[in-house]
Amino acid sequence: MTSRKPISLTPRDRILETASRLFYRNGIRAVGVDSIIAEADVAKMTFYKHFKSKDLLVLEFLKRRDAAWRAWFEAALSRLAPKVEDRPLAIFDALAERFSSKEFRGCAFINTMVEMADGDHVAHQAAAEHKQKVQQIVGALLSAAGVKKPEALAQAFLLLMDGAIVTAVRERKPGSAKAAKKVAATLLSTYKLQEK
Repeated sequence: MTSRKPISLTPRDRILETASRLFYRNGIRAVGVDSIIAEADVAKMTFYKHFKSKDLLVLEFLKRRDAAWRAWFEAALSRLAPKVEDRPLAIFDALAERFSSKEFRGCAFINTMVEMADGDHVAHQAAAEHKQKVQQIVGALLSAAGVKKPEALAQAFLLLMDGAIVTAVRERKPGSAKAAKKVAATLLSTYKLQEK
């Protein structure tokens, strides 16, 4: 039995909502256009009117996921760490919360890069761009927390974040975020000592 999307959504939004849910849950390659059309309860012509190809739908899914992830991240850090100097390490507290969700299936962007391994594929590139944005955000958080040259540390934090994500998927537990936070704290204190 398929679950139908509320009729109050536009056909385009129903397609996108359905595709987003199915892509994240099952993987992009495993989800065909026909199953999206059936679950979104739209005609094939309606689908192709809004999305000329599955690749364009995937790009829209990633664009939407990127905006939602960044909004979640900003809100979670503000809630978990009201002081800006505490936000770099609060990254891992936010991840632990995310890993605890029953719907958690890893990072949609890492999953996309694995599925679309060809670096020239538009979906791979869009997912990689998201990771670059995240690294810039982390760099800005580190800078606001007083780190003078945050670029290398931001790259290390992103490596810890991605590693924690993959480990959480493998272990099906949120503990990897706590472990990554310990390593990040050591890196942060070492880095600050080197700056003096």
